[in-house]
Amino acid sequence: MTLVLEVEYLAGVAFAAIGPDSAVPDWPPQPDRVFSALVATWAARGQHAGETAALEWLEQLSPPLVVEHGADPRTSALVFVPPNDSRSNRRKHARGVLPALRRRQPRRFPATRPNDPVLRFVWPDATPDTAVLMALTQLAHDTSYVGHSSSLTRCRFSLEQGVPDLSTGSIAELRVYSGRFKELRDTYARFEQSASGSDRPQKGAQVARTPITALQRRSQFADRWLILEHVGGTMPDVRACALVARTIRDALLAGYQRIGLGDQIPEVISGHSANGAPTRLPHVAIVPLPFVGFSHADGHVMGFAIVPPEEGTLLQDQDFRKVLRKLAPMNEDRGRRILTITTKEGTPPDQSFSIQLSPSLEAERRSLDPALYVTRARTFATVTPIALDRHLKEKGAARQSEIEAQVSVACQKIGLRDPETVVADKYSAIEGAASAYPPGNSPKWLRWHMPPSLASRQLTHALIRFPEPVDGPVVLGAGRFLGLGLCRPLDPER
Repeated sequence: MTLVLEVEYLAGVAFAAIGPDSAVPDWPPQPDRVFSALVATWAARGQHAGETAALEWLEQLSPPLVVEHGADPRTSALVFVPPNDSRSNRRKHARGVLPALRRRQPRRFPATRPNDPVLRFVWPDATPDTAVLMALTQLAHDTSYVGHSSSLTRCRFSLEQGVPDLSTGSIAELRVYSGRFKELRDTYARFEQSASGSDRPQKGAQVARTPITALQRRSQFADRWLILEHVGGTMPDVRACALVARTIRDALLAGYQRIGLGDQIPEVISGHSANGAPTRLPHVAIVPLPFVGFSHADGHVMGFAIVPPEEGTLLQDQDFRKVLRKLAPMNEDRGRRILTITTKEGTPPDQSFSIQLSPSLEAERRSLDPALYVTRARTFATVTPIALDRHLKEKGAARQSEIEAQVSVACQKIGLRDPETVVADKYSAIEGAASAYPPGNSPKWLRWHMPPSLASRQLTHALIRFPEPVDGPVVLGAGRFLGLGLCRPLDPER
């Protein structure tokens, strides 16, 4: 039998460099690059023992044959970009971490356009047992990119009889060697230890820490989002974000109807089980991406994001991709897909809108970058107010304690542990964010416009600090699936 790994570059282009200073693309990709992508998927899937054994088996094999059909390298201009992981704990006031003041370093982003987007790695006479093949298949299924994150891929392991056509094949120059799996894990562990250095106790300090599981460090929402950039029409104020999010969700449901899958809409999209009851499983959240947290921020909405649940592969799902292609046809004049979102006929004039959104996995504008929300931190602040799950009963100081207790419960509902501190307030700690409610005599447009299911909910902003750093995104409360309760990591010094 012959083991074959098929890798298809879905966008028809592969971004990968031979080295950090090289302008030459890595094509065909070395087996070690593909192996590293599988290891990253293994870590994201929970480090299952069966998948560990499968990767250890794979690294023992001889170098594979690489079958491809030629490619054209794309020229790479020299660009200057800010370095990652700026450190602010070395000085009390490290202005260099601010985007406008960060130093730039030269970078190249070489790419290749293959003549055939599908290439194959072939191991003749390699026959894994059923458990190993199943584990490798699951890892490949969830490996969404190889090389740079913009190199979207579909990967598939299979067993074939005999040896396939190798007329365009070549022997891989850089094989995966025994011990590479452990080496990758050890390297990442050292990186994690270094990245959390600011949270280590000082020399001589006695600190007792409560063990915290991986599930308590990450919410039920994924850190890879589909960005919907605002490119046309008049975007409503952020206070109407729940209405816009609901309209986007309704458009997705209608998209499944249009491709003939109206009776097969997954729970992850609809939020309802087969019997029509609200699902108990995590499902998609649709959140606004406003201009906040920067100097002179005014809070206007620059787009929205579809945030899948953590344990899903929605963005790689073929039916979901068909829905997007149906809803967002390519506009040749603008060179991008355009999704038009319009309210239904009969909607009150003050709630009507028609906007154009362009879907993308990576947006160039800083305020549309999910990294602003998914960074690991101990302290988070709300960008949009939290809609409390229960009606308040207390008065005075007891009412404040009741609000903060509900925020703590909201953290637990998305899989995080109980925060050590919650401070609820009318105003956000994020510059440019709209207040949770206006003064009594304010005009109607200053109020938050809510769908009927949330209209009676109490809104509050909050500052939340956890005992240990947690990974974003953090989206809380009864309105978390419609853009309310969106939190952003907050620098404690600022």
